[in-house]
Amino acid sequence: MSDQSTNPTPSPAPPTPTGRPPKVSGRGRAAGPSSNSNSDSVDIPEFEPFGVVGPRGLPPLTEFLDIWDVDMMRRPDEINKKRHHTVLYNSENLIVRRGQEFEVKITFSRAYKPTDKIAVEFVIGSNPQYSKGTYIPVFPTKDRQTIWEGRITNTTDNVVTMAITPAANCIVGKYHMYIAVSTPYGIRRTRRDKSRDLYILFNPWVADDAVFLDDEEEREECVMSEMGIIYHGAFDDVAERNWNYGQFNYGVLDACLYILDKSEMPITNRGDPIKVTRKASAMLNSRDDEGVLVGNWSGDYTYGVAPTSWTGSTDILLTFASSRMPVCYAQCWVYAAVFNTFLRCLGIPARVVTNFYSAHDNDGNLKTDIILDEEGRIDRNRTRDSIWNYHCWNECYMSRPDLPTGFGGWQVVDATPQETSDGMYRCGPASVQAIKHGQICYPFDAAFVFAEVNSDVVFYSRSNDGTMEPVKVNQTHVGRMVLTKAPGALTRRDITDQYKFPEGHNEERTVLVKAEEYGCKREKSSLPVADVDLVLPTLEISVGDDFELNVEFKNRSDERRTVDTYISGSIVYYTGVTSSEFLFRNPTVTVGPNKSVKETVVVESKNYMKKLVEQANLNFIVTGKVKETGQIVTAMKVVTLHNPKLTVEVSGPRKVNEEMMATVEFTNPFTFSLEGVFIRMEGPGVMLPKSKYYSLITAGSSLTWTEYFTPQRAGTTRLIASLDCPALRQVYGQVSVTIEP
Repeated sequence: MSDQSTNPTPSPAPPTPTGRPPKVSGRGRAAGPSSNSNSDSVDIPEFEPFGVVGPRGLPPLTEFLDIWDVDMMRRPDEINKKRHHTVLYNSENLIVRRGQEFEVKITFSRAYKPTDKIAVEFVIGSNPQYSKGTYIPVFPTKDRQTIWEGRITNTTDNVVTMAITPAANCIVGKYHMYIAVSTPYGIRRTRRDKSRDLYILFNPWVADDAVFLDDEEEREECVMSEMGIIYHGAFDDVAERNWNYGQFNYGVLDACLYILDKSEMPITNRGDPIKVTRKASAMLNSRDDEGVLVGNWSGDYTYGVAPTSWTGSTDILLTFASSRMPVCYAQCWVYAAVFNTFLRCLGIPARVVTNFYSAHDNDGNLKTDIILDEEGRIDRNRTRDSIWNYHCWNECYMSRPDLPTGFGGWQVVDATPQETSDGMYRCGPASVQAIKHGQICYPFDAAFVFAEVNSDVVFYSRSNDGTMEPVKVNQTHVGRMVLTKAPGALTRRDITDQYKFPEGHNEERTVLVKAEEYGCKREKSSLPVADVDLVLPTLEISVGDDFELNVEFKNRSDERRTVDTYISGSIVYYTGVTSSEFLFRNPTVTVGPNKSVKETVVVESKNYMKKLVEQANLNFIVTGKVKETGQIVTAMKVVTLHNPKLTVEVSGPRKVNEEMMATVEFTNPFTFSLEGVFIRMEGPGVMLPKSKYYSLITAGSSLTWTEYFTPQRAGTTRLIASLDCPALRQVYGQVSVTIEP
């Protein structure tokens, strides 16, 4: 026998797989598949026998009670949708709100008797279980009730009207409904019928629901209103952007449920508004989960729609639901507007909020740093932090049983991808009350939002050896004003006082001390106050205009002051990021004792027009060093240039189901042509989104676009239109129209 080794010949290791790893199932860890899709379902058997069926099968069941018909009472003119405030949803299915009674009519094969055993069964998801709240039988008798209440309200001949009250904390989504009858041999059921599917939503009208809002005017605005106004521009020159939330449009409710399906959120969590809003905050952006919208701040929108071009949420949500792909492109107000549609559609009271001068990416240290050189001139290479001219987020209304008493109510949620939270790009829900009182330890992301409205702007002087020392702290610049639309009106509402106490107020100091206990650090250097003030004027300038910038120097001392001044004008994105500098002056200004002097700088359009980026923001920063004292003085001002407007007019009978005509007019006021122009138009209840493309609008020429539409419902609404092209963003127009029945 040979002593030769029998060891196998070594072979190279198999290649390492590349790309995304395959999805791992729950096999071996869970007894069955997890239910995380509302669109998945399981067929319930039409007959469920008691015990084993013999070889001869079942005897005829004709002598026992049978179901002939089920009326969901789902039409808009019937009682269910009226009581549940769901008449406006463009859906043939029944849509109700949890915690509130609705009715169905059941026609049996004979008159109903109290001894008959019947049940109305509700099923959601692919793995229905009573213990999980995904299978709910509802019985008509008092002695046999479940988590949903049932009662018979009327019997006429063979027809029984049964009233059902879903639990006020039940799962929100699309349910299948069955009628079941018990016979001696088993349970017989209605077969699956899509017309008997129903949607159950959150209910802000019912006190037992976590989203209960005890203010009818706020409910009407924050749940039922389809037309929104989103504020932008500068805090001293506020502009308005009209938006059609379209939460009742056909397909939008299914698209919102698909967002939760795409996130693979367990069905069992979908009754909790805290979990739903946190999950949706991540899913509205595409950064790490292929969510709804792709963010783009570059100015190049070749492969999608410019954020400034959108006029409503409907196109975005329906495109996402049909393509199963993220939609291009969005910036903060688009994220907030579409998130608002999602929340209102599911029944969570929500509003879009704009914070003017919003601090970003400051790691919770409550400081935004601006670096100056030894002469007092801004060092753009070393100044990294930015302050957004404005930033939009959402507030939604709910109780917070996970927090101490008093922190329920309005909660901040933000879908714009900025920082990760628990490993994903999302923010909130964060209690507005907790933010105001500095209780930033509470979930979720309160510290981040606190910094957005409370950061200090710290100016540092950097010496040639690299050392830096603070020379001025501006504690009032960030979070200058927080706005939202006033309920029931076309005006704005200042809600700054809901986020912070007035500057200098005793409570404000207490709040900042409290925030520091939780790790937020402020600049505490005790800096002497300069005796020279810089004041920049409030300006309203149109794109293409020359204008004068008057910088006022006020000397509050009894001695003459000489200021070596640097005046910088830059083109900036609305995020505060500088695109290019178009103006620089360095005058030396002398001011007599207790006097003021104005230094006039002429700004010519030829210097800024070719460099403009979208939203046309000019940022002026004036810094100076007082020769006599060495003190640093600063002032900052964002000037948002005003764009030309669209003219929108309507004509026709102004009656439901009678054709009308909308006309959009625009004249190019510039000396150059506009290329690649998109115009969009829509209006809740009257016109679904429409668009038109113009390859060229020459200098000084006009266009007229006419579109026919047929109003679907009565009431006062608005048609809104936008014009957008690479050379000119954010051109809007709107008209109110009242439709008669």
